Amino acid sequence: MSYLARFWDSTIGKKFVMAITGIVGVLFVLGHMSGNLLMFKGAEAMHEYALLLRTSMPLLWAARGGLIVAVLLHALAAYQLTQRSNAARPQQYAKTAPQVTTFAAKTIRWGGVLLLAFIVFHILHMTLGQVAAPGFVHLDPYNNVRQGLANPLVAGFYVLAIGALGLHLYHGTWAVFRTLGIARPTPTPLKRRLSVVLAAAVVLGFAAIPIGALAGAFPDAPSPVMAEGH
Repeated sequence: MSYLARFWDSTIGKKFVMAITGIVGVLFVLGHMSGNLLMFKGAEAMHEYALLLRTSMPLLWAARGGLIVAVLLHALAAYQLTQRSNAARPQQYAKTAPQVTTFAAKTIRWGGVLLLAFIVFHILHMTLGQVAAPGFVHLDPYNNVRQGLANPLVAGFYVLAIGALGLHLYHGTWAVFRTLGIARPTPTPLKRRLSVVLAAAVVLGFAAIPIGALAGAFPDAPSPVMAEGH
């Protein structure tokens, strides 16, 4: 068995992979959020953002490919660690004495499943325009977002997924620091200031988009794509 195979097969190896792929996910989330917030600058800003991505297609597809690999490795490592943990303790303890924990830690697995489902929906919704996206026009993200999130059920699903993302980041960021040895054991493990700030910023930044769409914060705008004759 090769070194990489042995490393992947070990528990610490899987946790390390989860930590590194988690960092990749955080960087993507922050970049994606920054792009989404251009909605508040209007249709032209969003159109220029879409054109920038289109003119950077080789880099964009490389980033997408890397992100897909990171998400798959992250999910696979999480699943295998869960199965390994269950196999090590097939029967529950007769009596448990819970250690210090958080709601985010308790729901991390179900939140991960919800996020995977949301990623698939989001790609179909805002990238391919195949579901619940009336009047979808390629390279017109402003109107696609404005119209696609006008449905309260769709917007509600986005907010729910964003909440799950916030919990995932809160627990995951702290776990990354512990796994990589950046944060040492402490008698006050619930003091996770950086995790709180990051999770709150991401939740507020992303949630502002569907909430803004429902509140009418994004006025009608002519499609720049149609105006250019694309």
